[in-house]
Order: sequence, then C-alpha cells, then structure tokens
Amino acid sequence: MQSFFRNYLDNLKEFHDEIRKAVKELPQSALDWVPGPEMNSVNVLVVHLASAERYWIGDVINGDPSGRDRETEFLVQGLSAEDLFQRLNEIENYIEKALETFALQELDAKRISPRNGREVSVGWALCHALKHTSLHVGHIQITRQLWEQQLP
Repeated sequence: MQSFFRNYLDNLKEFHDEIRKAVKELPQSALDWVPGPEMNSVNVLVVHLASAERYWIGDVINGDPSGRDRETEFLVQGLSAEDLFQRLNEIENYIEKALETFALQELDAKRISPRNGREVSVGWALCHALKHTSLHVGHIQITRQLWEQQLP
C-alpha cells in the first residue's frame, strides 16, 4: 500500500479508536439513548458513519455496491458495544483491502455517486469520508458526556 493510503487508513483507525474509547463500558441504555430532538443515539451514529465510509470508498470509488439503505441507519437500536466494535472492525478490513488497490494517480479520477448522480473525484470522496467520520466521532463523544451528566 502506498504511504498516502497507509496514512489515510491510520487516520481513519484513530477516529475509530476514539469511538471505541467513547463507547467502551457504556450500558445498553446509553447506546440507544437520544439526548434530544433532531439528535441521534450512539448506535445510530456508529452504524451511519460505518455505512457512509463503506458507501464512499466501496460504492462510489470502487463501484462495489453495498445495497446501503441510508434511512434504516437512523432507526437502529439494540446493538451492544461489541456489535459496534465488530462493525468498525469489518469496515476497517474492507477499507484496508480497497486502499491496497488504489494508486496516487487515481486521486483525480472522476466517479459518480450512485445515490444522487453527483460527479466527484476519488480524492474528494476519500476526504469527504474522513471528514464525515470525524464529525460523528465528536457527536459520539458529546453524547457520552451528556449521558454521564444526566446520571444521578
């Protein structure tokens, strides 16, 4: 794997490690807890970000359809911390295999998003996936803090 893509994977895994740290030892009720209107549970956030990573790197860049149903990601309940860790492990493995096939010359190559037909470059899709994950890592960390603050 070229060093750029190794660095990319390392950054993604660091974000996933932050999620693991935030989720570790949370009870099931905390994983499904929604802090307020228009907000999401930890379960929803982890499932959504893992699915989005798979979409951008698999569906868009690699042309490998996942059958993603984005709307159902926001209905997820009942997953354990171990279930969430398994999802993160699976997407890390998928992305690692995908990145092994990429070359720097492809970063400017154009791809079409199957969801909306938008044309993006491979580089843009990679950056967007990482940016999207980082945003939701912060949401997960704040949700844990809010959960802990509302405990007696």
